[in-house]
Amino acid sequence: MSGNPAASAPRCRLGVNIDHVATIRNARGGAHPDPVRAAELALMAGADGITAHLREDRRHIRDEDVQRLRALDAALNLEMAATEEMLAIALELRPHAVCLVPEKREERTTEGGLDAAGQEEALRRFAEELGAAGSRLSLFIDPDERQVEAAARIGAPVVELHTGEYAEAALSTTPTRIQAAWDAIDRAAALGDRLGLEVHGGHGLTFQNVSNIAAIPAMRELNIGHFLVGEAVFMGLDDAIREMRRLIDDARTGMLV
Repeated sequence: MSGNPAASAPRCRLGVNIDHVATIRNARGGAHPDPVRAAELALMAGADGITAHLREDRRHIRDEDVQRLRALDAALNLEMAATEEMLAIALELRPHAVCLVPEKREERTTEGGLDAAGQEEALRRFAEELGAAGSRLSLFIDPDERQVEAAARIGAPVVELHTGEYAEAALSTTPTRIQAAWDAIDRAAALGDRLGLEVHGGHGLTFQNVSNIAAIPAMRELNIGHFLVGEAVFMGLDDAIREMRRLIDDARTGMLV
């Protein structure tokens, strides 16, 4: 793998997803741990913004959580399905960003990217209405050049590339699989950049695999949640975020570890 940027490469932002703080809270049905408190701690530890997925079944983040997160002095990236219910909520709350993701009731977490190429007409309306309300639309897509091109035609200013295949490959001992997964992300990111899209990445990123993704020159933001919430058990959420921030920053200056 290559892709080490020059020292002048733009900073790569870190968005922290606090969904699974809410998952832990909901396991007992009480008020603790509070995902909004986690968001505040994340911002103090170096996160550039907060991501939260308001799922249709409300399995972790709830409507009142999103309202409280919106009240914070921070960039809120609201992940949601492309449904009329969710569009109405986003138009009312007007978060900094809205990321459309595929959603199935039976899945444990988001599985794969949105089929932007197969839903261009419907998604174009989301881009228009959300843009008019002041929210930047992002499409969570697989690192597939056909999907990137569709996102540009739709008018989404941002794409978030699904990094799950790379994360899975990085657990294997097959260098060719790892390289192929990274190459796909690198190509999709470069194409998005050429088409004028801002490129983000997320899903399955850890201390062990984030550096090579952060070193891709076109990558402008990484959204990471489950791993950081898990590491918080062992080292505290603030220290976990600071370490992730350090790894991303080092990768941007070519200091891969």
